[in-house]
Amino acid sequence: MSYVPNTSLEREDMLRALGKARIDELFRSVPPSVRLGRPLNLPAAKSELEVIGAFEKAAAGNTVFKTCFRGAGAYRHFVPAVVRHLSSLPEFVTAYTPYQAEISQGILTVIFEYQTMICELTGMDVANAGVYDGAHAAAEAVSMFTDRRRTKAVIAGSVKPNTLSVIETYCRSAGIETVVVPHKNGLADIEKLLQAVDAETACVYAEQPNFFGLIEDYDAISAAAHGAGAKFIMGCHPISLAVLKTPAEYGADAAVGEAQPLGLPLAFGGPYLGYMAVKTADMRKLPGRIAGQTADSAGRTAYVLTLQAREQHIRREKSSSSICSNEALCALTATIYCASMGKEGIREAAEQCLSKAKYAAEKIASVKGFTLTHDGFFFNEFVTQCPVEPAVLMKKLAEKEILGGLPLGGEYTGRILWCVTEMNTKAQIDELTEILKEAVI
Repeated sequence: MSYVPNTSLEREDMLRALGKARIDELFRSVPPSVRLGRPLNLPAAKSELEVIGAFEKAAAGNTVFKTCFRGAGAYRHFVPAVVRHLSSLPEFVTAYTPYQAEISQGILTVIFEYQTMICELTGMDVANAGVYDGAHAAAEAVSMFTDRRRTKAVIAGSVKPNTLSVIETYCRSAGIETVVVPHKNGLADIEKLLQAVDAETACVYAEQPNFFGLIEDYDAISAAAHGAGAKFIMGCHPISLAVLKTPAEYGADAAVGEAQPLGLPLAFGGPYLGYMAVKTADMRKLPGRIAGQTADSAGRTAYVLTLQAREQHIRREKSSSSICSNEALCALTATIYCASMGKEGIREAAEQCLSKAKYAAEKIASVKGFTLTHDGFFFNEFVTQCPVEPAVLMKKLAEKEILGGLPLGGEYTGRILWCVTEMNTKAQIDELTEILKEAVI
């Protein structure tokens, strides 16, 4: 932690020791055009006790619901106790990206195992050590596939709004054109997608499930992308891959997504973990870190960082990505989760998501006015019409310690996106249904 002098006398002593007359002289290398030119709008410094008190006061405003029916990108799944126990050990809590890689054999081992598990889930050949979150992973994948000839990205309009926003931000600053294909009945309009994909298209991005919880025609999307010589990127809920076709089975060139469902708690919004995996042909384009397995001089198994572009660290202005770190502790947590759950455990969680979501959809749709908006196949989320003001309904549910679905806006105003996972019991779904009935009386 840097020491900040808090008196004018201390500042003068430090400047004198540095041979400077004024603080401004320390920033001569910063061009005047990019300097703020005024003091930062920050409150005065506080003592440690005052800071703790401020955080405790802010935390007191949080509400922890006993039941949750909201997803939209962050999901409440069962996390075995061993996950929290092991990932909280002191030697792991301090885990960060290994800058002195070869002496960080423990962290490199974890990253290697994490990469292996991501490849097993997605069916892809190579995964990196993880990036900051799922939206970031999607944006990095889009950027990864663009070049001088192909500078356009086609995005299904049914993807998560926050993911689309991050992709557009990346593309705007990099001079990449983004074409958002509108959705039709909650699914990407394949006819318009075919019209949007051309010789300048670098990649097509779609999600499984999409924002509305629906399963798209990924075979058609994949064919549209590859027919024009473009790459196909799939953003996938990782647990859904235990029961749905994998990106590899759809012929995707890259699989990305949010790994939060793999053992990471909701935690009031993070930190989370973005995963990225590609086919062997594109592994040298993959941004971030990759841990590889080798042998040391004595023939013992050893791990190293491998296949990293030199530009990411030294010639940054020529690099296609600035990712040179990773979410090591989050990747460790996901690894422990996958190891403790096993293939059968993750499949059981996915199957319960499917069956309970179907039950919840039928129960909610049986309430007067709560009709299903779409009739397509869904995984664990679905949209319904809401006959009462959604905000009023959410307040009624909150009084029962239930976090309701996500009220939607725009053309979907008056509708709610519901989410059900293996954590929701039949009794909780039935209780929700009874409250909905009371709300429409």
